Amino acid sequence: MFKYLSHLSTGRLILWSYLIWYGVILVRYFDASPTLWLTSLGLSIIIGIALVIIATSSAEGARPLDNWQRFRLFLMPFCVSSFSALVKGHGFILIFSPKLIENLVAAGLCLLLWGSVTVIKRL
Repeated sequence: MFKYLSHLSTGRLILWSYLIWYGVILVRYFDASPTLWLTSLGLSIIIGIALVIIATSSAEGARPLDNWQRFRLFLMPFCVSSFSALVKGHGFILIFSPKLIENLVAAGLCLLLWGSVTVIKRL
């Protein structure tokens, strides 16, 4: 774990922060509706395929993606669509909850990750 964190790029650290924020909201506003999750899954498949095509196609020919890159291209649309459905009607502004404590928990966990990575990289 320390080795992974010590080599974590800024871009991946940002992606982990997105996932943390999503997780906090998911836990707080979870909805067991199969329709919500199947719709999000369907959208992630459709958009994920398009993103893979975009990411691998170029004028010079196909560019390879590793499995984690492909996974993230499908995960992001799933998270975006389910996030939107979970927060609908709850008064969110962009990604921010109307409840300060929820924003503070999410931001605090992100800051904890960033601080931990900073400390580990200095060691």
